[in-house]
Amino acid sequence: MEKSTNKSCRNSSGAFQVGCNMDIEAMMSEVDTREETKAAMESSEPPRRLEGKYAAIVVCWLLGNGCLFSWNSMLTIEDYYVFLFPKYHPSRVLTLVYQPFAVGTLAILAYKEDKINTRIRNLFGYTLFFISALSVLILDLATSGKGGLGTFIGICVVSGAFGIADAHTQGGMVGDLSYMLPEFIQSFLAGAAASGALTSALRLITKAAFANSKNGLHKGAIMFFAISTFFELLCVLLYAFVFPKLPIVKYFRAKAASEGSKTVSSDLAAGGIQTSSGRVNEDDKQFERKGNKQLFMENIDYALDLFLIYALTLSIFPGFLSEDTGSHSLGTWYALVLIAMYNVCDLIGRYIPLSKTLKLESRKMLTTVIVSRLLFVPAFYFTAKYGTQGWMIMLTSFLGLSNGYLTVCVLTSAPKGYKGPEQNALGNLLVLFLLGGIFAGVTLDWLWLIGKGW
Repeated sequence: MEKSTNKSCRNSSGAFQVGCNMDIEAMMSEVDTREETKAAMESSEPPRRLEGKYAAIVVCWLLGNGCLFSWNSMLTIEDYYVFLFPKYHPSRVLTLVYQPFAVGTLAILAYKEDKINTRIRNLFGYTLFFISALSVLILDLATSGKGGLGTFIGICVVSGAFGIADAHTQGGMVGDLSYMLPEFIQSFLAGAAASGALTSALRLITKAAFANSKNGLHKGAIMFFAISTFFELLCVLLYAFVFPKLPIVKYFRAKAASEGSKTVSSDLAAGGIQTSSGRVNEDDKQFERKGNKQLFMENIDYALDLFLIYALTLSIFPGFLSEDTGSHSLGTWYALVLIAMYNVCDLIGRYIPLSKTLKLESRKMLTTVIVSRLLFVPAFYFTAKYGTQGWMIMLTSFLGLSNGYLTVCVLTSAPKGYKGPEQNALGNLLVLFLLGGIFAGVTLDWLWLIGKGW
């Protein structure tokens, strides 16, 4: 951040580009000296004594978990839905319904990103997750765990709502965290992966606990949906009342506002920093940022990398792993074990880049490794046809490990070198391509059914 920008943050009127009524220096003085704060802002690092870093990492992990917990609950309980709706291919249909809503909504939000209130966007997303999870629970209780076309349509409607909520929270949070510390976005992404691992573990536990009881699948499903509903409510409360009040979060949001961001005013107000909507005309040119088109062209390789990562992964997971891996000694546990191994390894992969020596940052090497993952397609085909379950479990583990590792490498490397508002916009664009890759993947997943009578 340039010195001229810092001076404008502490001018005689005490105004940001968004018209802060409280001087940013006054807020910084509560936690640091003037010289340390100035040096920190110039180097894009927070002051050493600014508190809340580790608390923010934990909250980011929980918010990332909540971003996908409900959806992963629905994916992980596929054995229940396959039992209820054996003719409708729920593992594929629910994902295919989810994605158009997620991609379409995020495309609109990414286009209007610089005019959308980030706080309202994220709170709406987490609240919609809570309402949708509660709706699944109510629907299951109301129908007493019975199948049928009407129930399946209701589940599909909820799946679409999950897609809309995901577009609000995942794009909003990644954009918001892109101008903060890399550890925050890594923690958020790890939390998202942990939601899959946690739901898989819970599913294995509930399946074992109710294995010999009457309506065991139904009881396990109810427990799943209840836990999911409670967790989404927790995320609403965390984002509304805890996250915006952490000193380090207030610091980065104030810094983004000083660089021209118009989307953080409500978050700053929630943190105790009052702002107005006025704009300082003489600073207009100083706060100009690169447009979405220019950001996209400068980062087209990163965008395509994310698209390819998820197009490949979702063409295999979860549909192929749920339905097309044949019969093995594990029986009905086989698909659950494969999905659990994927989720656990995906989570592990997202922590590997924390070691700088293991983090891949070369743009050319990232693209090379990501393209080489296409070899997973013939590998899974021949393993399902000729291999044993041990080989399939190992291959699934590598799929998850590479997915998590490469996702974090791309999303933490891309925002470097940009101002806060540009990092926010770039984060939204990258998540748009990520969801676009998921949509392409779940569509390609249907190709595994060629020659199988559907």
